[in-house]
Amino acid sequence: MRRGGKGQAVLYLHGANGAMQVQPFMNELAKDFDLLVPEHPGFGYSDEPDWLENIQDLAYFYLDFLKEQKLDTVHVIGSSLGGWLAMEMAIREPSRFKSLVLVGTAGVRVPNILPGDIFLWSPEQMVRNTFFDQAIAEKMLATPPTTAEEQDAQLKNRHTVAKLAWQPRLFDPFLAKWLHRIDMPVKLIWGENDKIMPPAVGRMLAELLPQASLQTYENCGHLPQVERASEFSAVVKKFIEEA
Repeated sequence: MRRGGKGQAVLYLHGANGAMQVQPFMNELAKDFDLLVPEHPGFGYSDEPDWLENIQDLAYFYLDFLKEQKLDTVHVIGSSLGGWLAMEMAIREPSRFKSLVLVGTAGVRVPNILPGDIFLWSPEQMVRNTFFDQAIAEKMLATPPTTAEEQDAQLKNRHTVAKLAWQPRLFDPFLAKWLHRIDMPVKLIWGENDKIMPPAVGRMLAELLPQASLQTYENCGHLPQVERASEFSAVVKKFIEEA
């Protein structure tokens, strides 16, 4: 786990690609908050525990993690798989959360609208479909993992994502009926060109979550925190301070 900054505690829950590198938006948020960025069990350089079988296991793990860290209440930012994880946590112990920021989050299914099938795409397709700005994709493709450790971590990420989200694909069929329990302020952030989690998912969540508001970015893909780092950081800071 990386941790930096002072102020209100903010937990960042990463998506399928893990959190092996410090991103500019993390440094920006750490100027105002006590930012915690763990790598989930089964991802990156974290262990692969035998008990991890589904997203609910991961939710209970992180609730125990908050207790261990003596964090009675936190703000949570969850991206994609991490947003789904945040919702699974919040329906179980809503009193622990001051607010949620959900970025291109998985976890629910809109009828007749399918997410991008990340399990069928090649590694290059995955990178290109993650970003609207192909210059970012080109930069990532030009610097692939080189060390054996980095390559193993990337393979581990893919294996764990499959364990958590292969079937049913990227959602929990029992989650939507409990979303009314998430009664804290929620900011939904989406790229209008998200090829992984269609913006229709964000619009549906805006209706299902009692205190949710939706913000979208034009010419932006699945990771607004990367493609629009400065704008994203400013919006999140303002939202957390108001929450």
